[in-house]
Amino acid sequence: MTTRSQRIFGEVIAAFLVAVLAFVHLPAHVSAQPYAVYLDVAADNPHGESAGGFSTSMTTDRDELGAALDVVRAAGVAPERYGTLARQYWLVVGAQNAGIDLDEWEPARGLEANLETVDKVYVNYLRLYNSHDGFWWTGMAGMAGMSFAAGFWDLDEVGGVLSVPGVHEVGTGVGDALGGVPWELAAGMPRDVRLLATAGPTLTRPDVDWYLHRLLIMQRNIFMDMVPMHEAYLAGGLPAVRELAAGGAYDEYALEAWRGLDEGSPDGRSEALLRMASREQNQIIADQWDATAAGRGDVGRVLTYITTVGGSPDIPGASTQGGFRPLSVRADVNGRPTVLHTPLPAFNWADREPRWEYIEQDLVPAFRSLVRDRPAEAPGYLDVGFRPRAEQNRILARLPVFAGQMTTGWAIGPG
Repeated sequence: MTTRSQRIFGEVIAAFLVAVLAFVHLPAHVSAQPYAVYLDVAADNPHGESAGGFSTSMTTDRDELGAALDVVRAAGVAPERYGTLARQYWLVVGAQNAGIDLDEWEPARGLEANLETVDKVYVNYLRLYNSHDGFWWTGMAGMAGMSFAAGFWDLDEVGGVLSVPGVHEVGTGVGDALGGVPWELAAGMPRDVRLLATAGPTLTRPDVDWYLHRLLIMQRNIFMDMVPMHEAYLAGGLPAVRELAAGGAYDEYALEAWRGLDEGSPDGRSEALLRMASREQNQIIADQWDATAAGRGDVGRVLTYITTVGGSPDIPGASTQGGFRPLSVRADVNGRPTVLHTPLPAFNWADREPRWEYIEQDLVPAFRSLVRDRPAEAPGYLDVGFRPRAEQNRILARLPVFAGQMTTGWAIGPG
């Protein structure tokens, strides 16, 4: 028998064993079916744009998925053939533990229909953090989520009544501030600032709804990628994560993060935190941020910059984006070098390089310092009610201070 024939024969036997074992090992409460249907399934929803799991044709019933997984493992099927099944199972476990119905979680339904789920995502990150002392990334994601969730609520209310203090007022305020500076300095402003001043006051409800939809997709995408491996590790340690990786879900970079976390040392966990943050921002949603910033004409740039201006991560010691890299513009005015200092950030959160620089150089070190160097303080930030804490981060709640910063934090001096 040739090598090719042997391989084909082996695959036929494996498929036969899967079908047979489906009946031998199947719990009585799960309907009998040939489990070959769970093999070689393509993930048609890999980025979380639709309801359901990674495969929209595959069940989201935890017992059925678990039984199928037991059968294919017992049959000795290679992990790459049941990769989607494994990811789907651990995603369902994570969603169930978070109190989320995957079949109802559909970004296209809009913010109002998904608002409860938005909160549950971040509450679940904090739950995971408190379930294992090495889950630093989930703690950072939960704390950062307090400001991101507040941003969701702000955008929804601003989008509903565009005359309230919010998007229009920020754009108008920046435009008024620019109107008071020499034209040489105003001309040197980055495109995002000029768009905020000119296009910001013209945004419509459909514009905001479109942006909210984009944010909801990214939130779901991160959950779908990060939560399964955390749940797998909790249940089965490194072997369970390695199984997911062997099925194609995670690369060597992610596996190295889990090895460091599993090692248990502060250095290992610090490296795991950084690697998971990098995976989240530079692999999972990088393309989605690019598409969002480039979308809907100038709207994508305006709204991504507005949320950069208003962002205030609820992590002690972390800077606002404007505080991390404030925008200054230099030009010759009347023959003299002149500089304009502003309270605005000198970058847009949607742009890959500056976003990662901010996370790597500011956000991650601030959170790492809290959990590694001041562990006694951490529960005061991580064991708190999510909703009340997030409410404090709302731009609408911070509006007097925020508006003052946007309109009075401008200064011209010798350059």
